[in-house]
Amino acid sequence: MAKETFRGGIHPNEHKEYSRGVALKVYETKGDVILPLSQNIGRPAKPVVKRNDPVLVGQVIGEADGFVSANIIASVSGKVKAVEKRRTLNGSLQECIVIENDGAFTPLKDYSVREDISWITNEEILARIKNAGIVGLGGAGFPTHVKLAPKDPLAVKYVIVNGAECEPYLTCDDQLMRAMGDEIVEGLKLILKLFPNAEGVIAIEKNKPEAIASMERAAEGNTKIRVQPLKTKYPQGGEKSLIRVIAGIDTPRAMLPADVGCIVINVGTVYACQRAIVYNEPLYRRAMTVTGDAVKEPGNFIVRTGTLFSEVLEAAGGVKEGVEARKALAGGPMMGISMPSLDVPIIKLNNGLTLLSVDPVEKADAAMTACLHCGRCTTVCPIGLMPQMMADAFIAQDLDRYEKKLYGLECVECGSCTYICPAKRPLMQTFKQAKAEIAAVKAAKAAAGGAK
Repeated sequence: MAKETFRGGIHPNEHKEYSRGVALKVYETKGDVILPLSQNIGRPAKPVVKRNDPVLVGQVIGEADGFVSANIIASVSGKVKAVEKRRTLNGSLQECIVIENDGAFTPLKDYSVREDISWITNEEILARIKNAGIVGLGGAGFPTHVKLAPKDPLAVKYVIVNGAECEPYLTCDDQLMRAMGDEIVEGLKLILKLFPNAEGVIAIEKNKPEAIASMERAAEGNTKIRVQPLKTKYPQGGEKSLIRVIAGIDTPRAMLPADVGCIVINVGTVYACQRAIVYNEPLYRRAMTVTGDAVKEPGNFIVRTGTLFSEVLEAAGGVKEGVEARKALAGGPMMGISMPSLDVPIIKLNNGLTLLSVDPVEKADAAMTACLHCGRCTTVCPIGLMPQMMADAFIAQDLDRYEKKLYGLECVECGSCTYICPAKRPLMQTFKQAKAEIAAVKAAKAAAGGAK
């Protein structure tokens, strides 16, 4: 039996008014594009082009290297300028393919023509999704062809389409559902072919009435698909939160959604799957929001991957006159990544750019005190963890306790604990650091073991 809502959670200011009423607009890249070979969870792709090679839109330029990997697709036509390390969003240097954009956007094939898919098999559906290089567009970046191939497809009872878009400021999924309701429902129907015992549930927070209406119209008359309005609460869009609400299941620790009979897939990913299956169109562009009180003309855009964030900001009018942008985030303020520079490429995982005139981290740092032991962080954690104790364990460098006694690796990094903390402690940032250190220790042990 489904629950009314998940445990914990918070109600941050939504700030969606900046862009929620702005329809999606196609933005055509003017400059060269930079396409990192790592745009997914798992192994990076292998380059299959070299300098001076001509390329077309939709061409595979990086080939998946292993089971959990994804193809990289050319988003513009032109020629390969370089295959070299370039600075990316997290500040690191990564192997990238740089394409000199000829401005013609010549496609490999005509992606506007529907193909006859009356014959299509489950194997072909998965093959087209894999060839298209589709990964989770909600930010996780897990290769979609892998997610849609669990051990026992017959055990899947729910395919949950995540249209919650609970992150403050972001509105691109809202606009995608308003504009592409029929296409999203068609994509879901095709995905449901893979899971004959499953029901399709399109989950949308109640603060998006236009999207709900659009999806209900598109799903009307389909007995296997329904739209489920959700209570507006952060992080409603988390996998475990959605499973609790839709399926009434608390996902046990260390288990995947498929282990409890659920597949959770972002609404943008479903749309990309529809384009791949019906039109054989690879993933070379995505919807994203450019927003914040420092942006002159906030809006929602369809953007080609590899485009620089700085170029898309200019498409939104740039920084508002008389305002200083003190904080730039890839994504929103809860789970977004702070950006020291906007001259880095947009990849498959990037659903937004938020520019703020006040840096909330600076404000929190100035107000930070010692832990008050109030327990609010535990109350709001959607996973049921104990953030205060986790932080203490990491500060003491008791990584074993952090991982095995406090289940710190289960943290979904939603930031609810940081938001609610009256002492303004940087809890989520601490947990990200803890995960990175634990991963480094494990990698070092594995390397040492392999060297023997």
